[in-house]
Amino acid sequence: MLIAICVIGIFGVITIALAAATLGTLNRRFDTITATTTTSKAKLNSPLAETIRIDDLMNHLRQLQRIADESNGNRAINTRGFNETVNYIYNYLQNQVTGLKVKRETFQIRNFALAKDPILLSLINGTVKNFTYSLNLARSEFTYVNYSTAINFPDYVRVVNIPNLGCTADDWKNVAGLVALVKAGGTCTYAEKGILAANSSIRALLFYNHGETSNSLAPIITRLRYNNQLPALFLSYAAGQALADAALVGATVKLQIELQNLGTYPVDNICADTVDGDPTQTIVVGSHTDSVPAGPGINDNGSGTAANLVLATNLARLYQTATYNKYKYRVRFCWWAAEEIGLAGSSHHVRTAQSATVVGDRLRDYLLNLNFDMAGSPNFIFGIYDAKTAINGTPSSALPGSTKITELYRDWFIKQNLPWDFRDFNGRSDYGPFLAAGIAAGGVATGSDAIKTAAQREKYQKSVGENNAGFAGAILDPCYHLACDTLTNIHLFGYENLVQAAAYGLEYLGQHANLSGYLYPTGRP
Repeated sequence: MLIAICVIGIFGVITIALAAATLGTLNRRFDTITATTTTSKAKLNSPLAETIRIDDLMNHLRQLQRIADESNGNRAINTRGFNETVNYIYNYLQNQVTGLKVKRETFQIRNFALAKDPILLSLINGTVKNFTYSLNLARSEFTYVNYSTAINFPDYVRVVNIPNLGCTADDWKNVAGLVALVKAGGTCTYAEKGILAANSSIRALLFYNHGETSNSLAPIITRLRYNNQLPALFLSYAAGQALADAALVGATVKLQIELQNLGTYPVDNICADTVDGDPTQTIVVGSHTDSVPAGPGINDNGSGTAANLVLATNLARLYQTATYNKYKYRVRFCWWAAEEIGLAGSSHHVRTAQSATVVGDRLRDYLLNLNFDMAGSPNFIFGIYDAKTAINGTPSSALPGSTKITELYRDWFIKQNLPWDFRDFNGRSDYGPFLAAGIAAGGVATGSDAIKTAAQREKYQKSVGENNAGFAGAILDPCYHLACDTLTNIHLFGYENLVQAAAYGLEYLGQHANLSGYLYPTGRP
């Protein structure tokens, strides 16, 4: 026990020392930059954007890579890697940056494991089949979906095929009380399919692989959102297709999933507020801190984590100069926990704000949310969240301001002679809970699993050159949610320019004379 305490203590000292060393590098670079950018017209039309340098961003990413390397290769929640990531951010802000008020926001995540192997039986034309479960996915016909609930069907339940890969509400009509079988793929995540499934009142959810390549035959490990209330399994292509064919003639299934309740574990959001600015008019700038278990998550979302750290540091430093105009609005920089299991950290923060009574912590004190998730994708686009594609049901109060933010970033890229693309405003990142609560939101990102088209590649080649144009027909981040999402997975040119755009947007909004009226022309909600 004493040895363990000593090791933890030594690691904490090393983390603080590395944070200090990182800040020392940033400070020296910052002093050089501000000597020119605060006394002359900045070519980026923004003193804050002028302070953004790729070396400063990469200094933080190197620390996140080191943390992952020392923590079984990832920074996922409920691991040493995640906890040390949070400690690094907190220690850096608390001990090394002047002019920010830093706090942790702790909440609990439920923890459980399979109590025994799950069971899946089918009954087709009087014949019972017992599907094979194995931890070796290559030999397994199905596996457990993380955040599935427990279930034990007393009787067989009819299976129904979900059309069109289950990515729209129309795909889930007239399926209440049945077991839904849905194929992998489409424009939505498994978690989003799970939400649509839950809204349709099905009994259970069976995913199956699409079988289009040799690597898509076995069942895969995936997850629903942490607050999911459906039992779910993932089948191999062969098992799923056999059930899909049999569903046409009335196939039924029986499921048993038994879970062991392991209680809860704590995770931390971190928020850092500028000490200047009206707390009843707060700009929230967010990024998430966790990776998936498969890898270190340096692009997803170490890139956003580092961007947020540099934005917070550089704004705090600019506030200490005599020539920079401080914002009349408070800025709250936040690093959200547990995004990868369903936006848990940002959702918790918004729920807490909805019932808060302390001035500055109430939802009504928030003017907008800027979100930065995946800023350095190697096959990048300069993506702007498009308010016109906000999901159905988004409160009307959030739309005018979100549209203004979309247009703000578009206009900046045009002025900089940089290419840009709109991207769906589908709620898949941490802006989602804010938008759903009626708060204007937006941001920029370089993309995840979408495919770069030939037209996009040609557009980027003409604008930013052959070396920065990328590859048509490849996804924007080939290492998305994989072990190869390391330091080598960052496109330096794309990363620096995207964070400069993020900085410009923050500064423009922060220095707006009437931000509330600009974002909410008919009044704040």
